[in-house]
Order: sequence, then structure tokens, then C-alpha cells
Amino acid sequence: MPSLPRPGDAPRLAHVVHVDAHEGPVYCADEHALYFTSLPRPGQAAPVVDIKRLDLASGAVTVLVSDARMANGMVLDHDGALLVCEQGTLTLPAAIARVDRATGERATVVDAPLNSPNDVVVKSDGTIWFTDPSYGWLQGFRPEPAGRDAVYRYDPRTGELSLVADSFDKPNGLCFSPGETTLYVGDNGEPQHVKAFDVIDGSGLARERVLAEIAPGHPDGMKVDSEGRLYVSSASGVRVLSPKGESLGELALPGAVNFCFGGPAGDVLFITTDTAIHAAHLQAKGT
Repeated sequence: MPSLPRPGDAPRLAHVVHVDAHEGPVYCADEHALYFTSLPRPGQAAPVVDIKRLDLASGAVTVLVSDARMANGMVLDHDGALLVCEQGTLTLPAAIARVDRATGERATVVDAPLNSPNDVVVKSDGTIWFTDPSYGWLQGFRPEPAGRDAVYRYDPRTGELSLVADSFDKPNGLCFSPGETTLYVGDNGEPQHVKAFDVIDGSGLARERVLAEIAPGHPDGMKVDSEGRLYVSSASGVRVLSPKGESLGELALPGAVNFCFGGPAGDVLFITTDTAIHAAHLQAKGT
């Protein structure tokens, strides 16, 4: 497959498997497997989402956790467990939870009043940063918002939860630059754009600016590669931006929702589209 990024490229994508992969793709090198959260399906009291596992060697898809509290974004924590954004329901609270990959056992990490956590990253110091938009309320499966649509930082050593940015309509994907000097956050509300913040003293944010407008919209998944290029999903595929917000190219894939770097060399982009998982081999590696 052609490599990225080069302006004007339209790389071919490999279809990996037909499956209801919606959000939270996480590659686990020790298993050569991809975990993801399924497309919500109707349930008796609320929509139902599963946490699933794709064995990349055999192509087999299995369910790790069924009815996983409307799970959405996921990431690996420093202990190798899945850290999961649980949006919650009308009867179950929203939370950030840790899920054991071997057993599916769940433990609450952040249980403060939240709206419907969407995406999460773990900083090198172990702190947990996540977005908390009010999608659940708008979509009818959560009570009225508990707070502002915002980005939060949680320190598991002290138990402190801090609001670090709230200048969004619907904060969605987020990621740190290499070196963690910049935090990128996608706003999937109005307007639809990506913002950048300087990270101050490892725990605060400053110098907020709009990095790039995303049109056609819906910035959702976000990742950076080792060279600092920013990847953002949109209605037309996965955009590639420079650290200054300049357009470098696109993986054309209408319906792209979220993605992650993976593969033995860290240079494969696995992309979820609600009906399938696709992959592209890049001349770039994830962080």
C-alpha cells in the first residue's frame, strides 16, 4: 500500500474484518490483537455496547465484556489493562473504569459525577486525561448533564480530578504530542475543529488556539505519530496534519470513526468504520 503522509496521496486500504467496530480501538502487541467497542444496539432499558477482541492472526472476533455500560473510547494503562470511557445509562453512572484483558473484570477508576466520557489518554506520569461531552443526554440514554462539556485530568496517586479546559461544544478525541508538550482536542460540536494547548508544568493547559477546521466535519479519533504529525478522523477519512495544522494528506475512507497505531513495528493504522476494520501500512510509527 502507498505510504503516508504525502500531499495528494489517496492510499488503498486493506479490509481486515467485517464487524460492528465503532470506537476505542486499542492494539495490544503482546497478543497481536485489537480491542474495540461495538456499535450501540437497542436494549431493553438502554443501548447496549460490547467490548470485543479481534485476533489479528486468526481473524477471530470474541466478546470480552457484554453490555459494557455504553463503553466508548479506550486506551491501555501503564499496567496493560484497558482503561475504558463508560458513558453510563439512565440507571448506571458514567465512569472511567479499568478492565482486565484476561478476565474482563471491571474496577472503577474515576467515579465522580460525569456526563458521558468519550475518549481517554494516559500521560507518561500516569495521570489520566479524558473528554466528557453530554452526548448521552442528547441521545436520550443519560440524565441531564452533571457538569460542563470539558476535558478533565485525573491523578490516581492523589485521587484529584481537575477540569483543565471547557471551551468546547462537544469535546471528543484527544492526544498528546511527542514529548507531551502539546495537547490536541477535537471539538465535534459547532464549530467542528481541532484545538491545541500548551501543557504547563505537566498538569495545566495554556495558549489555547484553533489548529485546524475539519470540513467535512466530525473530528473524532485523534493520534500522533513519532514525527509529531496529527491524524484526525473526519467524514471523508483520516486527515494528516502538521503540528502547525497544515494539511499533509488523507486516507480516504468515508465512515471512518476511530483508529489506532499498531502492528509489530507500530506502523499500521487500524481504522473502525461501524461495519468493518480496515488497515493501512504507513511510513510512520505511532507514539
